[in-house]
Amino acid sequence: MSVNSHIRNNGGLTRQLAEQGMSFRETAHSGTDPDELSEILSTPNSPIKVATDGNMPIAYRCNFVSVGKEVTVADCTYEGTILIRREAPSDRMIVFLPIEGNASFEGTREQIYSVPARGTILEAGRAAGARLFGPRRHFGLFVDQAKIVSHLTHMFERTISGDIDFHPHIDLTSGPGLVLQQIVSSLHRGFSGDGPLQRTPLAVSSLCDAAIYLLLESCPNRYSNELALPAPAPAPRHVKWAIDFMQEHITEPISLNDIALAAKVSVRTLQQGFRQFRQTTPMSYLQDLRMAAAHRDLLESDARQAIADVALKWGFMHPGRFAAEYRKRFGQLPSQTLKR
Repeated sequence: MSVNSHIRNNGGLTRQLAEQGMSFRETAHSGTDPDELSEILSTPNSPIKVATDGNMPIAYRCNFVSVGKEVTVADCTYEGTILIRREAPSDRMIVFLPIEGNASFEGTREQIYSVPARGTILEAGRAAGARLFGPRRHFGLFVDQAKIVSHLTHMFERTISGDIDFHPHIDLTSGPGLVLQQIVSSLHRGFSGDGPLQRTPLAVSSLCDAAIYLLLESCPNRYSNELALPAPAPAPRHVKWAIDFMQEHITEPISLNDIALAAKVSVRTLQQGFRQFRQTTPMSYLQDLRMAAAHRDLLESDARQAIADVALKWGFMHPGRFAAEYRKRFGQLPSQTLKR
């Protein structure tokens, strides 16, 4: 049994990406030991157990490139039949883009099959196990569910929560699926070794966003019908004034009356404006802004920072209620975000 690993963290690139709010890390692994592969594929919040089919040998070669904490692309090759069991739900959506070989995944409703020319979309928490039939090679795109929800929130300018319910398959031979495969392979090639994307952090950010928007707008999901509708009319200026006031005073104990006064309208007019143009109430919108800010703080904090301090900073007085709302919004507990 043997395993070879390589980790590369370009200091100059890391500093450049940090200025854009990103970091970069490349890891490469190869070997024949199922236990080593278990460690490679596991994350702190979602351990994985790898086994073989009988006593048949296996081999693997995996290269992962992480862009910030929210997006990872991978190029993986496997030999032999590999059984994978996820021991805790993942908080990431995974898109497999097969080049050769077959695989099957245990979905929540049915078995999902992955074959060349057809991509597989596994939403966070939707797959408990997999079986890979080598020789198998695929590109992989791993995106935090919270990042996808954040993109949808910006698209709709209102709160998004719960599963997105992607259809599990996407055609890779033409159209959006072919473009997605090209984006993911370009990201991986552009970062691996001394690839040209190492010197263009803005291009990297744009490519990552393009992959997410392509999935949301082209792959059938719970919001497809709504995304196909014409964009709503711009919000009136009093709604914009209210949102500006919320953002400027986000850490302060502001009331509905304070917001209405800043927006120069009555409370009733303010509520009507938010219902019509943001599909929520002013105070719910404020809570969403604060929750998003708390999420950013936890992503950027070290493990020494207390969750209660973060909650209190953004106006959440009850830690238990904060944790419940946070999990509803981001699909994980605050403690899970802090451990990453």
